Amino acid sequence: MSVTIYHNPACGTSRNTLAMIRNTGIEPNVIEYLNTPPDRQTLRQLIRDAGLTVREAIREKGTPYAELGLSDPSVTDEQLLDAMLAHPILINRPFVITELGVRLCRPSEVVLDILPLPQQGAFIKEDGEAVIDAQGRRVK
Repeated sequence: MSVTIYHNPACGTSRNTLAMIRNTGIEPNVIEYLNTPPDRQTLRQLIRDAGLTVREAIREKGTPYAELGLSDPSVTDEQLLDAMLAHPILINRPFVITELGVRLCRPSEVVLDILPLPQQGAFIKEDGEAVIDAQGRRVK
């Protein structure tokens, strides 16, 4: 059972997503994408498989998005991919790949839709929000 997360350990959403994966008993393949960014083909495939446009997969906050002029609607998908590859911080995170699909897990609990195993116990996000109860069920 293979699960891969494109992870940024400095990101709370990414940390919460990783913790929910581990709460199933799965130890995922963790790719710290700022150190090991995906190649162009992999990035394009992640975005496509997650059902996103390139623009939907780019991160604005805390990145050089504005300085690079990427908000201009005339910037093409290929130019956006070029920027994401040159500045991996522009890749929104975390992307998670499982046998059930690929998702950009924002918010982090989106990962629950593609995990192949159930949660094994309670899970509370770093901000204190309860996501999973003691019986491993999603809190509504």
